[in-house]
Amino acid sequence: MLNNIPSTTSTDASKFLLIAGPCAIEGEQMAHDIGGQITELCRELDIPFVFKGSYRKANRSRLDSFTGIGDNNALEILKAVGEANGVPVTTDIHGSKEAAKAAEFVDVLQIPAFLCRQTDLLVAAANTGKVVNVKKGQFVSPEAMRFAVQKVKDSGNDKVWLTERGTTFGYGDLVVDFRGIPAMREYAPVVMDITHSLQQPNQASGVTGGRPELISTIGKAAIAVGADAIFIETHPNPSEAKSDGANMLPLSQLRQLLEELLTIRKAVV
Repeated sequence: MLNNIPSTTSTDASKFLLIAGPCAIEGEQMAHDIGGQITELCRELDIPFVFKGSYRKANRSRLDSFTGIGDNNALEILKAVGEANGVPVTTDIHGSKEAAKAAEFVDVLQIPAFLCRQTDLLVAAANTGKVVNVKKGQFVSPEAMRFAVQKVKDSGNDKVWLTERGTTFGYGDLVVDFRGIPAMREYAPVVMDITHSLQQPNQASGVTGGRPELISTIGKAAIAVGADAIFIETHPNPSEAKSDGANMLPLSQLRQLLEELLTIRKAVV
């Protein structure tokens, strides 16, 4: 496992960090295939990369929704993908007791948006010494996220990022206020989650919807206003993904998107 995490604030201003992978770890071969393809692409484009996959999905609309293949199994797969490709890995945690366990396998601990105010969870994540990536709650202002950052730093860990992933807009939609990116950059490097920000949660079917056709639009706007990193959930066939397929980017479209984002980044720095 790598000790050095690619910085979200590269000395080369034309670069951004990519955090990408499937929503959930569905199996070993699937994770290695996706991780390997993204690693190869990022090395070709000279983009620093962190592989992402949830080892367990805790926030589901229905009891029969897919939650994972077993915690230890999924965590072992995450670690193996990172080691096989020489890249850092990240996963989300949902309770303070999960932090130390997950930290044995990953380099970055992600705090889900719904849990961004949970003090015990933030402190536990900080105490691992890992990078802590806190997603902005759909119900929280960008300015209020300084308190989440301060909880991590006051716990003795200054390795903290913030992720924008949209704000609740009515009962079944999200909207991105791009003013939040420069606002949150006052407190920490900012990641833009360009797939979850297009979710349409709480659908009548109990399955979250999405607007994946706008992934490129959100990504371009985020790079233009100064996001330090881009977060993308991707899958070879999103319609067959076991979690959040409705707002995923098809893996085959990733190269074109990254090339477009690099072009924009170089134009605005």
